[in-house]
Amino acid sequence: MPSRAPLNLFYEEPDADRWAPFDRYPRRMVRWALRGPKPPGGTMRVYLNLCMGLDRLGVPYRANDYAHIRRHPHELACVIGQPYVLSKIPQETPILFGTSIYNHPSDDPDLLRRRPIRRVLVPSPWVERMFSTVWPGAVSIWPSGIDTERWSPSRRANKDVDVLIYDKIARHRDRYLRSIVEPLLAELRRRRLSVEVLRYGFYRDEQLHDLSRRSRSMVYLSHHETQGIAAQQMLASDVPLFAWDQGGLWKDPKYAPHLVRVGPVTSVPYWDERCGLKFRNGGDVLRQFDRFWFGVEADMYAPREMIVERFTLENQAVAYLALVDTYGGV
Repeated sequence: MPSRAPLNLFYEEPDADRWAPFDRYPRRMVRWALRGPKPPGGTMRVYLNLCMGLDRLGVPYRANDYAHIRRHPHELACVIGQPYVLSKIPQETPILFGTSIYNHPSDDPDLLRRRPIRRVLVPSPWVERMFSTVWPGAVSIWPSGIDTERWSPSRRANKDVDVLIYDKIARHRDRYLRSIVEPLLAELRRRRLSVEVLRYGFYRDEQLHDLSRRSRSMVYLSHHETQGIAAQQMLASDVPLFAWDQGGLWKDPKYAPHLVRVGPVTSVPYWDERCGLKFRNGGDVLRQFDRFWFGVEADMYAPREMIVERFTLENQAVAYLALVDTYGGV
């Protein structure tokens, strides 16, 4: 790739004081001592994966170099996120903003009138539709790449987990446990399949990676996803998904339905028939699982093919550079 000026990348996780001024620093040290380094969440993973993609392309960048952007305020600032980083960027600096931004643009509807935001980036088509209702003509789709070298098919001859259940049920949990999870677990027991369960927010990245090597399939239970990086990591590992995709309206209780009515949403924004099979609700979960498991046993799925075709770190870094070139000029 031809040489180019370094990109100005910015990403930070907010870490506010809680009980006293500056107490975030000792709390950070205590967390490190007790738990080790904080595992990257989905938003940080977007930033890290972009950096890895640029590294593989040999494209230079500066990371959180606020001194440089203050000295050169008319260079493009690539603010991957979080939104509070904007307060650290000079007011006149042009910005490529996203994808780790607001949950909904109603959090700051006047942003594009106050700041020279060249483009807002979001991870998938349904999110683009949602953001464009407030910021029309200013939103582009850019999903993160996936590290397909780390997340790759296992060479184990015999996998010891037939079904990994990835539990990201956050709302109306009791209802969905009764209508989906309990009947499905009963069916898995009836079939004498080995099962592991991971609950979102209660595992480390290394656990998911280990299970990607051991699992024949994964049941993916999420209300909706802007991209679904954990699901795509498993797909890259050639683990087919049985995905709960109820569709319907966006149901984030902070916004919907009193402020926002957006739909349809999806839990798997990037999907084709190679990835596995979807079900909509408790009424069709067992019938669809029967079809899905037949496909697993028959080796009918090839989920890694879809990820390698569309979501390598290098491909998505090239796509990001194209956005920089399109919207970063004077």
